[in-house]
Amino acid sequence: MVALNSHSPRKILTFTFTPMFRPISKAATTFLSLSLALSLGACVNTKKKQDGSAAYGPDGDTINGTPLPERQEGVSFFGSNVDRNRFHPVYFAFDSYTVSGNEQAKIGEVASFLRETHGTVIIAGFTDERGTPEYNRGLGERRALAVRQALIAAGASGGSIQTVSFGAEMPADPSSNESAWAKNRRAEFGAVKQ
Repeated sequence: MVALNSHSPRKILTFTFTPMFRPISKAATTFLSLSLALSLGACVNTKKKQDGSAAYGPDGDTINGTPLPERQEGVSFFGSNVDRNRFHPVYFAFDSYTVSGNEQAKIGEVASFLRETHGTVIIAGFTDERGTPEYNRGLGERRALAVRQALIAAGASGGSIQTVSFGAEMPADPSSNESAWAKNRRAEFGAVKQ
C-alpha cells in the first residue's frame, strides 16, 4: 500500500507489509521437525567402497569401518514390532557422546542378548533441549553410533544393530532444568521382536 501525505510540501511514501504466511504454533513446529527427523532417520546415505560394495553412514563407513546394516522393511523404532522397554537407556554427560564406565553394564546386557538370540536392536540417540536442531540431531547420531561401537566391542554383530537420531525431540522429561536435561541425554534401545 502506498500513501501520500498532502499536508507537507514533501511527499512521504508509506508502505504496509502484509505477510503471505501465518506464523505457526510451537506444536506445529515440533510436529514438522519430528516428521522431518523420522523421514530422515529412515534414509540412509549409501556410497560405494573401492571394492564396489556398499558402505553406509554420513561418511560412507561408520566408526572403525563397520558398515551399518540394511534397514529392515517394516521396522521402525516406534513400531509395534519393537520392544523399547526391554533395556535401560545409556546416559551421557553434557555435550558428550562418550559411553562412560558407569554405563558399561547396560552395554554388556544388550551385547549378551544380541549374541544369544541373534536378534536386532535399534539404538535411538537423544539430546537435551539446548543447541540447534541440526546440532542436536548430529549429537544424537554420534551417541547412537558410540553405543553401537561399544556393543560391537563387547562382541555383538554390527549387522544386527541399527541407529537413528531424534535429537531433542521426544524428551524423557519435558522440564527445563539440569535434572531433566540429564534424563534426556540418552541412547535408548529398541529390540526388534522376532
